Formats: sequence, structure tokens, C-alpha cells
Amino acid sequence: MRLVVDTNVLVSALLNAGRTPDQALARVCERRDSVLYDRRIADEYRAVLARPKFQSIDPSRAEALVVALLALGNDLGEVPAWTGTLIDPRDRCFVEVAIAGGADAIVTGNTRHYPTGLGFEVLPPAALLHRFVANP
Repeated sequence: MRLVVDTNVLVSALLNAGRTPDQALARVCERRDSVLYDRRIADEYRAVLARPKFQSIDPSRAEALVVALLALGNDLGEVPAWTGTLIDPRDRCFVEVAIAGGADAIVTGNTRHYPTGLGFEVLPPAALLHRFVANP
């Protein structure tokens, strides 16, 4: 599967070990699914995790998860702009990477932030995990 992982899933996985987002990302790593990203997404992962409000997250654990996800994927470099409307403009990079990389899905805790009909699904971590269980 080709996936784009929204930062909120990464943060949730790190804050809630063993819970659904953590399990979903662990399965992504086990299955060696392809995680699509560009420099903006990789930078956002690290910048968000460096925020003071996330100081309870072990930095080495956070970096290990970021490195593991990025190692599974393809850095798409510079991708074409997508000019559609979004509820949160900060989500644009995820949509652009999903379109450019032919993603099967964006995995996010904010499914309502993303438009439909762009050639990929928008899945919460629970739906992704359910799909993995149904189709190992």
C-alpha cells in the first residue's frame, strides 16, 4: 500500500503507545508499506515533535519512528501544486504528495479536513488497522 501519514497520526502514536494509531503505524512498518513524503512533510514531523507541548515524548523514540517511516518510503522531492480548497491549508502538502505519488490513502485523525474524489482514500488509523487485519 502507498500511504501518506498525517503528522497527527504520528504524534498520537507516540503519545499513546499500544493504542490504535501506534498499532496502525507498527503494522505499516511490519508490512513494509510505502510511506510517501516530501521535504515539507519530513520537516513538519520533526518540527511538530519538537514543540514544548510534546516534551513528554522520548526524543529518541520519536526520531526512531520518523526514521522508520521515512525509510519505508519515497521522498518525492518537489511535487506539483494542487489548488483545490482545504479546511486547513496546512494539510496541502499531504494532498499534493498523495496525488503526485499515486497514494492509496492518506492516514489521518482529521478525515473531515480532506476532500474526496482525488484518487485516494482518507482513512483514520482504526480503518487502516481494520483493513490490515482483514487483509494481512
